[in-house]
Amino acid sequence: MAHQRFPDGTEAAGGYARAVKAGPMVFVAGTTSLNAAGEVQGADAYEQTRITYEKIGAALAKAGAKWSDVTRITAYLTDMDQADGFSRAHVERFPGKEVPAAALIGIPALLKPGLLIEIEATAVIEGESW
Repeated sequence: MAHQRFPDGTEAAGGYARAVKAGPMVFVAGTTSLNAAGEVQGADAYEQTRITYEKIGAALAKAGAKWSDVTRITAYLTDMDQADGFSRAHVERFPGKEVPAAALIGIPALLKPGLLIEIEATAVIEGESW
């Protein structure tokens, strides 16, 4: 099966695509709030999560998916004292009853100092088949 890759230009140094579509499934790579210049955007987990979700939304759209297609979110947080900030931004992004499965995992560090959150997403596009 052919896979479609949807890079966004920030992954070249790491050798990966921001999103990969395989059949009806879209896999969005670990995404952070880093801007194109490699600078951390957002002072806390709430702001970084909102920015990261904007980037994930753009990747989903390029792959033909919508937020309502998201079935799983995995988030990695370097400061579990900021879990409430992640949760608040997450509930804003997924306000209804049809929410994805999710995991929040505490880790010691991310790629750059100041990064607090990295998020992966998986979507299944409704109506598409293998």
